[in-house]
Amino acid sequence: MIIETRIYHCLPGRLPALHERFSGTTLDFFKKHGIRAVGFWTTLVGPSNHALTYMLEWENMEERERKWNAFQADPEWIAKRAASEAEKAIVERIENMFLAPTDYSPMR
Repeated sequence: MIIETRIYHCLPGRLPALHERFSGTTLDFFKKHGIRAVGFWTTLVGPSNHALTYMLEWENMEERERKWNAFQADPEWIAKRAASEAEKAIVERIENMFLAPTDYSPMR
């Protein structure tokens, strides 16, 4: 198992638009492509409250590449993402990292 952590740093004032896109569009495409979300979080205390952090669970990197690439190339997703940013961009930058559980981790 691999956990991918993704942090979307939004432009000021655009976090509500990102929440709307995830809840109204993105999660449906995750389901369509078999992408398993572990959870979604906003920052209560930290360097910025304009960020959405979420985690995805993968069996291995091959599964991640196959499913993520299919999601990213989905023409319907591309059109809906573009429409959500027609007036103004939402995300300034994205960070991601891949985590592997330790032998003593309760989540393996």
